[in-house]
Amino acid sequence: MKILLFGRDGQLGTHLNESLADIAGVEQLSGYGIDDLDLSHLERLWQVINDEKPNLIINAAAYTAVDRAESEVELAAKVNAEAPSVMAKAATALNAGMIHYSTDYVFDGTATEPYSEDDQPNPESVYGSTKLDGENAVLTHCKNSLILRTSWVYSMHGQNFLRTMLRLAAERDELKVVGDQIGAPTTTRALTDATLKLVQYFMLNDGFSETISGVYHITCGGETSWCGFARAIVAASKFSNTHVLDIPTADYPTPAKRPAYTVLSNKKLFDTFGIRLPDWEAALSECMQEE
Repeated sequence: MKILLFGRDGQLGTHLNESLADIAGVEQLSGYGIDDLDLSHLERLWQVINDEKPNLIINAAAYTAVDRAESEVELAAKVNAEAPSVMAKAATALNAGMIHYSTDYVFDGTATEPYSEDDQPNPESVYGSTKLDGENAVLTHCKNSLILRTSWVYSMHGQNFLRTMLRLAAERDELKVVGDQIGAPTTTRALTDATLKLVQYFMLNDGFSETISGVYHITCGGETSWCGFARAIVAASKFSNTHVLDIPTADYPTPAKRPAYTVLSNKKLFDTFGIRLPDWEAALSECMQEE
């Protein structure tokens, strides 16, 4: 089987690129990063897919600058919505499948219990809106596909909350972090391990059937606030004397509105595939040992 990976150089794509080739039966893995292909160049994207002729497309690429997206609407839409649409159409033309990652920011955060895949999305940012448009495009144009919604993704590589907190803790005695936004931090390692199982399912079953295709939530277990996450990071680091102060969202205004609560229920993922990611605290501990 041949896999075509987009977003090879991103924090998730890096782990995927290292791991996918080790799956028995994967004969070829072609990865494209931001320096190889600008996903806003849609005609070029179509050509690459048709030249590669994959059996499975994995799209780990996205425009993820949540605040900047508010002023770069067209670019965010091209990368997050139009490019996945092209991928989905090309996949169908080649009789291939597709795995596409999405985000908890498709929800408005007004829930009081974990969101299921049946809950109605209502994004309140350009980033969330364009990611939802991308989901809908993939579901419309490729019936052999999985949409994997995840949240608060991080690793020891790339630009993310974990690395920012470690850098700031090394520089300051006190950190002020928002404490009234609740979610589930998810490591790229946990995401990659789960994705490998989904790829193996795809291979064993010659694709994702119509009853299997669709949206799945895929996050680490449990929940915390950004402040709680920061405290756990600092406590596990060599900067454990740094004090982490809880502040409200109102004290940290940003161009894009953040949802207050975006914990996602992973029940459908477990019921369908038997896959369960580790709790976020255990995943964080494992991640920090990679340092």
